[in-house]
Formats: sequence, C-alpha cells, structure tokens
Amino acid sequence: MTEVTPQSPAAGAQAAPPALSPEEEVAELRAQVAALEAELADTHRRANAAIAAAQEQVYWLDRWHVDLNELMRRRSAAQVRAVLRAVRGMARRLRRFTRALR
Repeated sequence: MTEVTPQSPAAGAQAAPPALSPEEEVAELRAQVAALEAELADTHRRANAAIAAAQEQVYWLDRWHVDLNELMRRRSAAQVRAVLRAVRGMARRLRRFTRALR
C-alpha cells in the first residue's frame, strides 16, 4: 500500500491549471467579479423583500394595537396555538386526500 504524502497528487491536490495569458486571466477574473456582483445584487433584492414583508406585518400590528408578546403570555394562547395546529393538520390531510382522489 502506498503512503499518501502532501506532495503527491493523490493527496487531493488538483493539477495546475493551464497557464493563461495576462489578458485571459484578467477577463476570467472580471467574469468572476461580475458573477459575484450579480449574486450580491440578488441577495440584496431577497433581503429587501423579506424586510419589506416584515415591515408590512409590523405596520398592521401597530395600527391595530396588537402586542404579540403580551398576547402570547396569556394562558389561552397555548390553547389557541394547539387548536390552530390541529386545524392546520386536518386541512393538510384533507388536501392530501383530495389530491389522491384526482
């Protein structure tokens, strides 16, 4: 059995890429930068959409003077959540059943 050393190619080291001319290397790096900038712009777009949705929800809660923290501290809140989970579970089962009939 051969021993794998850090210098041997079997150690997971990749073969050296073919030598590029400086112009080709610059073009490749510019393409990578453009791809990363597009990814960053998409990330910003999704983050801004999530923030806008959260602000919309908070706006209506504030407008209706609903304090979720106070509401959830009440004893009945756990019972309401349990009922909602049960209703949601029944709705999911009903949806699966109707899809199975199709």
